[in-house]
This record gives sequence, C-alpha cells and structure tokens, in this order.
Amino acid sequence: MGWLKRLFGLEKPQNAQVNPAPQPVPQAASTEAVSTATQSIPPERLGLNGEYDQSGMAKRVALAFDQDQQLDDINTLWVAQTGSTVVLKGQVPSQEILNKMISVARSVNGATDVDTNQVTIG
Repeated sequence: MGWLKRLFGLEKPQNAQVNPAPQPVPQAASTEAVSTATQSIPPERLGLNGEYDQSGMAKRVALAFDQDQQLDDINTLWVAQTGSTVVLKGQVPSQEILNKMISVARSVNGATDVDTNQVTIG
C-alpha cells in the first residue's frame, strides 16, 4: 500500500505532482478594493494538483516517498505538517533511510524544516 493510500486514504490522482504550479484562487467578495482578482496559495498549502489543501505539503511529501523505490514500502512512519514544517512520526529501519526521507521531504516546495523528534530507528 502506498503512502498516499495509507496516510490519507487517497489513490494517486492522475495528474498529481510533488511540486505543482499553484492554481488561482477566486477572491472572496469583500467591501475592500483589491488590485488582484486572485489570491496566491502559500506553498505549504498546495495540494497534489495545485489546488488549496490544508494538508497539501504532507500529501506531496507522501507522493514523493511513493515515487522513491527505497521509501515506498516503509509502513511504520507517518507524515504530517505544522505550517511549513514536515513532521515525521514513527519508526524507520536505519539512519540512512531517515536521512533519505529528510532529503526527499526538504525537496518538496514549501518545506522549510523537517521535524524528526518523534522518529525512532530500529
């Protein structure tokens, strides 16, 4: 079972990307004059297809892990996010695998840090 399916109950969407281009978000009606018709989506909130998603960065990290053959069968680790920090929780088989996961997570657009305080090796 892949990361996206295990963590988020999602099959990989057809056009899913680890670092998609943001889709424009329609501006909510307001009484204030606004110079642009769209708002930009913060990078950590970009979903798999560039849409707004509260857990978008965590889902894109999970997709990146799915795409790496060294990481696609680890089912004792979970991915979450707090703002622009990727949070890894659980157990990994080796420090080498953890280092690879940190590197992959950092390569995802919007990730400013990777928290591994809740990861054990064994």
